[in-house]
Amino acid sequence: MNTSERRDSIRAVMWQENSLVLLDQRKLPHKKSYLKITRSDDVARAIFNMVVRGAPAIGIAAAYGYVLALYEVYPGHQKDWRTAMQPKVNNLLASRPTAVNLKWAVERLQNRLDGIDDDPCKLALHEAHAIAREDFEANIAMGRNGADYIQYSKGILTHCNTGSLATGGFGTALGVIRTLAERGNLESVYASETRPWLQGSRLTVWELQQDNIPSRLITDSAAASVMHAGKIDWVLIGADRVAANGDVANKIGSYSHAVNARYHGIKFMVVAPFSTIDLDTKTGSEIEIEDRDSIELTSIAGQSLTTESAQTYNPVFDVTPAELVSVLVTERGVIEAPDEVKIRIFLGAD
Repeated sequence: MNTSERRDSIRAVMWQENSLVLLDQRKLPHKKSYLKITRSDDVARAIFNMVVRGAPAIGIAAAYGYVLALYEVYPGHQKDWRTAMQPKVNNLLASRPTAVNLKWAVERLQNRLDGIDDDPCKLALHEAHAIAREDFEANIAMGRNGADYIQYSKGILTHCNTGSLATGGFGTALGVIRTLAERGNLESVYASETRPWLQGSRLTVWELQQDNIPSRLITDSAAASVMHAGKIDWVLIGADRVAANGDVANKIGSYSHAVNARYHGIKFMVVAPFSTIDLDTKTGSEIEIEDRDSIELTSIAGQSLTTESAQTYNPVFDVTPAELVSVLVTERGVIEAPDEVKIRIFLGAD
C-alpha cells in the first residue's frame, strides 16, 4: 500500500447527500457497518453511544450535527433560528463533555455565522467541511512532527485508539506511528486493550493490520511488565483535552501508563491537534470526567462478567499531570516538557 492510499484508507465520519454517515465503531472489527443520520439529536445520540469516538472525530461529527440542526429549524424559523437552535446545540454539547473538540467545533460554527441574516445553511456546511479537511491535514503534520522528534523506535506502546477512526483521517498518535512505519523507522507497536470499551483490541489492532504495521496486543495490566522487559522506548497517546498548564485528559489508563513510563525511564508523548489545548481550563482538576454506565464494566457483548449486585465506578477518562509528559506534539510544532508558560508562549497568548 502506498503512502497516499494508506493515509486515506479509512473514514469514520463522512458527509453524503445532505446526511452524516458514520462508521459504527461498536461493531468493529467483525463488521464494517455505516449509519446514515439526518437529525441532529441522532448525532448527539451516536456520539454518546460511541458509534463515533475520539475527540477530533467527535468534533467533526458535532459540526455536521450543527448543520443538520440548521436544516431542521431554519425553514420555519428564518428570523429566530438561533433561538430555535439552542436546545439542539445544548444536546450536542452534552453528549461527550470531556472532549473539548466538540465544544470547539460548535463554537467555531456559531462564530462563523455571527451576523449572518440570510440562509446560514450553506455557510455552515462549508465550515463543517473545512473542519474535517483541516483535521486530516493537521494529522499529517502531527505525524511528521512526531516522527521527526522520535526518529527511530524499537517499540511503541499506544493506548486506546488514535487513528483514522478517531479523527478525520490518518490519526494523531497513530499518525506518528504510521509515519515512522512508512519511513522504515519502527520495529513494533504494542497496543493495550483499553478496558472497558476495548478500543485498543477492537480498533487499533485492526487499523495497524490494515497498514501491515507489526503489532502485538497486550492487556492493560501487562504494560509495566513489557516496559521492564525493555521492549518499549516510547509511549504515545492522544488527548481529549489539554489544560492550560499541560495536564492531559485522555482515555482511562493513560495516567497509569505515564507513571509506569516515568519509573522505567521511557519517554511519554501526547499527540493532539492545536484545538485540543484549552486555555479556559487552568488545570486538569477542572476537567469534567465522564462517568459512564456500569454495564460497560459488568458485561462484554451481553455476557455478564460479575454478580448482578456488583457496584462499579466507571470513569472513562483520567488526567495525566504535565510533569509526566515528555513532549506534546501538535500540527504547529512540539512542546518539550509542557507547562503553562511554554504553552502560552507556544499559543502566542502572552
